[in-house]
Amino acid sequence: MKVPAGHEPARDDPARHEPAPHDPEPPAADAGSSGPAWAGFWGAVLVGLGVAVGALGTHFLVGRIPVAREATLAAAVRYQFVSGIGLLLIAALAKSPATGRSAWFRGAAVALLLGAVLFCGSLYVLIAGGPNAMGAVAPLGGAGMIAGWTLLAVALSRR
Repeated sequence: MKVPAGHEPARDDPARHEPAPHDPEPPAADAGSSGPAWAGFWGAVLVGLGVAVGALGTHFLVGRIPVAREATLAAAVRYQFVSGIGLLLIAALAKSPATGRSAWFRGAAVALLLGAVLFCGSLYVLIAGGPNAMGAVAPLGGAGMIAGWTLLAVALSRR
């Protein structure tokens, strides 16, 4: 049906019936699980908590814990930052068309996150006065972080 001249709805009028622009199909349900998008979230969490723990240590704990524990705290915060930034990097790379999604990126993200939690977490427990046995957990976390960076190198070399 033709509308008489001067009676057409305005372009922004909701009564105007134009076909909606083509929306691409939503990604498949498992597409998000094929890449470590969650790595970006946990990377940001690690970095944010690193800022908080570093500030707590600098403004509250210095002088209240042994000097050796201050150095332990600084190391834990430093490795937490590096791991968090690594997870952010993995998330960005996994989304890039140049690198694409890969099981290697997922493996790198899992290893880096678990390594950071074990390494930094065990050091934080030691600083808080936990059992010295927690010191034995730190090397496991360190190995996890090393594995994470190694898997990231493999992922990048395969593209």
